[in-house]
Amino acid sequence: MGTVYITTEGAFLGKTDERLTVRIDQKNILDVPLIKVDGVVVLGRATVSPALVIELLERKIPLTYLSFTGKFLGTLSPELTKNIFVRQAQWRAKDNETQSLHIASACVRGKLKNALKSLQRWERDRPTAKLTSAIDQVKQALKTLEVAQSIESARGAEGAGSAAYFSGFSQAITTTEFSFDQRNRRPPKDPVNAMLSLGYALLRHDIQSALNIVGFDPYAGFLHTDRYGRPSLALDLMEEFRPLIIDPIVLTCINRKMVSLEDFSKEPISEAVYLTDAGRQTFLKAYEQKKQSDFKHPVMGRKCNYREAFEIQARLLAKYLLGEIEQYPPLVMR
Repeated sequence: MGTVYITTEGAFLGKTDERLTVRIDQKNILDVPLIKVDGVVVLGRATVSPALVIELLERKIPLTYLSFTGKFLGTLSPELTKNIFVRQAQWRAKDNETQSLHIASACVRGKLKNALKSLQRWERDRPTAKLTSAIDQVKQALKTLEVAQSIESARGAEGAGSAAYFSGFSQAITTTEFSFDQRNRRPPKDPVNAMLSLGYALLRHDIQSALNIVGFDPYAGFLHTDRYGRPSLALDLMEEFRPLIIDPIVLTCINRKMVSLEDFSKEPISEAVYLTDAGRQTFLKAYEQKKQSDFKHPVMGRKCNYREAFEIQARLLAKYLLGEIEQYPPLVMR
């Protein structure tokens, strides 16, 4: 089953014996064994019974709330694992400039290398696409990253590389119905950015859950600055997965015409664009399918899926911090 997504306003989530149930207008629409549930994500407003809340906490199943526009509102998580040694190593590394720079740079390197491969693939698939400049700029950002002597320099390389990547993103869209000018958020102002924002919020939920399982403090990061209530480490580890999971899903939904402009609405006051209920269902299905897709992990040398890769990467980061491996290897696909 994986993650349960609740997208209908007014849904009621409860517990019957060892099962999670969802009711809408007094009708059962879902009845699933809790043993098959990895997480629960509520988009919009729904009621969760106290009995289910307690059961989720005892089973260490995170409950995350998002707005309809995909804005992350918060997570109800169980207590941190008892592996204090990982968190001790994490906090020591935050005070060590060399280790902090290594982790921050690795996160950026993974993101930019995966972004570069995407640009190169789009250029091969679409001979008319003009992506040479974007490719060269991402390559230059990677060169800048390799000689970075501070986290600020690594952040600068990430910003330049991401801007170049998204400048070429629009050329991967093969339909005339959708267009993409630039990344915008808080709130997203167009359908493409609406899907990107929702996707990144879902990814954050899954990455944060993996970090909790391994024993990290998700709020103490390296690349992203610490801010009250911000899970900086989850945002750090997300970077390498963005061009691997969310961006391809958005392009697939558009290019295969799984969604149309009718699947989006605009909030009149904020002008935020968000997916309708039908559009969200399509996007969530695509996200779950992507998470279950198999590939050979380049470091572990064995087959896994992306859902498993979240925890694998978190454990590799823990191994680096505990001194069991010399470097943190970000997930870079060939």
